[in-house]
Amino acid sequence: MRSALGGPRLLLRRLREISAESVSAQARLDKIVVQIAANMVAEVCSVYVLRGDQRLELYATEGLNREAVHQTTMHTGEGLVGLIAKSAEPLALSEAQDHPAFSYKPETGEEAYHSFLGVPILRGGATLGVLVVQNRVRRVYSEEEIEALQTTAMLLAELIASGELQAIEDPGALALYRPTSLRGAPVVEGVGLGYALLHEPRVIVKQLVAEDISGELKRLEQAIDAMQAAIDELVAHGDRMGAGEHREVLETVRMVANDRGWVRRLREAVLSGLTAEAAVERVQNDARARMQRQTDPYLRDRLHDLDDIANRLLHQLTGQSYVADRNSMPENAIIVARTMGPAALLDYDPKRLRGVVLEEGGATSHVAIVARALGIPMVGLVQGVIDVVETGDPVIIDGATGDVHLRPANDVQSAYAEKARLRARRQEQYARLRDVPTVTRDGVPIGLHMNAGLTIDMPHLDETGAASIGLFRTELQFMLAPRFPRMDEQYHFYKNVLDAAGDRPVTFRTLDIGSDKILPYMAKIEEENPALGWRAIRIGLDRPGLLRMQLRAMLKAGGHRDLRIMFPMIANVAEYDAARGIALRELEHIRRFDYPAPRSLKLGAMVEVPSLLWEIDLIAQRADFLSVGSNDLVQYMYAVDRDNTRVAKRYDTLSPPVLRALERIVDAGRRANTPVTLCGEMGGRPLEALALLALGYRSLSMSPSAIGPVKSMILSLDIDEAQVFLASLLAADDGNPSVRARLRDYAVSRAIAL
Repeated sequence: MRSALGGPRLLLRRLREISAESVSAQARLDKIVVQIAANMVAEVCSVYVLRGDQRLELYATEGLNREAVHQTTMHTGEGLVGLIAKSAEPLALSEAQDHPAFSYKPETGEEAYHSFLGVPILRGGATLGVLVVQNRVRRVYSEEEIEALQTTAMLLAELIASGELQAIEDPGALALYRPTSLRGAPVVEGVGLGYALLHEPRVIVKQLVAEDISGELKRLEQAIDAMQAAIDELVAHGDRMGAGEHREVLETVRMVANDRGWVRRLREAVLSGLTAEAAVERVQNDARARMQRQTDPYLRDRLHDLDDIANRLLHQLTGQSYVADRNSMPENAIIVARTMGPAALLDYDPKRLRGVVLEEGGATSHVAIVARALGIPMVGLVQGVIDVVETGDPVIIDGATGDVHLRPANDVQSAYAEKARLRARRQEQYARLRDVPTVTRDGVPIGLHMNAGLTIDMPHLDETGAASIGLFRTELQFMLAPRFPRMDEQYHFYKNVLDAAGDRPVTFRTLDIGSDKILPYMAKIEEENPALGWRAIRIGLDRPGLLRMQLRAMLKAGGHRDLRIMFPMIANVAEYDAARGIALRELEHIRRFDYPAPRSLKLGAMVEVPSLLWEIDLIAQRADFLSVGSNDLVQYMYAVDRDNTRVAKRYDTLSPPVLRALERIVDAGRRANTPVTLCGEMGGRPLEALALLALGYRSLSMSPSAIGPVKSMILSLDIDEAQVFLASLLAADDGNPSVRARLRDYAVSRAIAL
């Protein structure tokens, strides 16, 4: 067989010419196998393509019986071709029929051929098919010949991925285009139908064969050095590559980027005649194909690190942006990303955005808060979605169930289109409830308030008919700013919020930063457990200058108005007293300098640290109001990280311990005549809201989209009866970890709208 050193360059040039010809897909593929056979000096060249039913179909051949094309099929794992598809590794044999996996297909006429060389057609580590050459004589294929065929297979992978081969057989029959359903965590309710837009787009490698090997090697070395330096810089400054990734992850990524074996394989791929970009894709394809078939979870986790490094290196080589071009997004875009910050999501045109899918990031992440404010359905914690989606793929997401459908079948599309229409009709029904008083069937008034954190949230106040802004998260302004906002910037921001609210109250929460909420311009403090570390009011009390500046800006903005401010993460009464003292001194300051003071000032405490439950009567007597942060309170009660998929489902917010703690808080407020509002995600779900009302809560704050469903539930609820029923469940003390199922059955039996 001809030497492979010069072969691939000539072959690929000819294959590119064939690809440009105006011929049918079958004719193009037929010409390609003829060219490969001639270049490799082989009597046979065959292309098998993986179908959606996981069978390999003979799509084209030179040398075998032409009648077998589109007739010969085999299961993945069946025969030599099936073995290559399953293992994703090349197979070279001098006598194919002696191999135990050999499977004879009489219609092909291949019994005359002895030597066999097959390579997987890989893209993104996924097997799309198998490319085979055969010879009559028994011979040993060289490493150079195997490399040459692998390089050719890369071009075939792009041909299959282009979608052109769908025209040969049934559209959507190929494995690459088969419908795929994934399950994640529901984050923002709603149905989104559209087309995938990768937030960090893949680099499509078009030039495979190097014209100047030494030049390509130099480009590779320079790109590796630049990438390694960039990662070293990240580690040195303690920054993070994404939400939830800490220094240990960065160190792991740096270790991968500096792995000598990985770098050596890249160099060897370039020396074999590939461009630097093609070398990265070849090495990563091989690595992904091997690691995707591993059962060891540690090795599979390392796949994400390898993907990230390879993607960074490809962008370094091509000079392309590491994020999608916002100007080229489709009309109905579904953003797909490993992780995103809130600022990145706001860069996209919300009018064209139909949904967000994340591999990382749950319901309490800040990008989720922005998605909620924009009314964009979102699903998080969708493992492996980046590996199986391409920009332009049709996508359907269900933010209520956490389902993600890639390339959905027609019946699935029809079902979800109907679901979207049903949701739109439901939203119209909720909109008609806007001005209906929020009163239960037995005449108990309930206050429904809105959570916010951005100026784009404020129009929802009128749209939903919410009584007030029950929680305004001030940290989002800081997270989206390029630097720490100055006093006048904060003042204008808070004044604009108050102006937009009109005569409805706004409850500002002071900065709740730390843990997963890191300001991009502040040095990150390394902590073993950030969720239990230096955050929220702890930072404010330790750095009183920050707290004083924020409080002064709020007090000035609230001139001649009723102003409400609450302090997050209060762990004991002493912390509340200290924070209140700072606020009152700032109030005295603005009066001394003749600034307009608020007409009234109410200072509250957030109940989200369990230690406060043992001082709950005392804090209820001291504070002007209490606000329950159920997200953190439940997390800390159960010692469970709510964003950790391995443990997040180990507890239920409707468990007896949680409900008893919540009852203890609202009872203390009643005894002290101190208003209590719950502002966590729990209050925005109708079934959980039912439980809260039955415990005695009369004020709930939630995302704008939740107000309609919760209000509908309240209007159909007899609260006295619900109180008796829930009390009986808690009094039973039967060790049941949750009352959810029994409470839902009760709601269904009473026709309570959920």
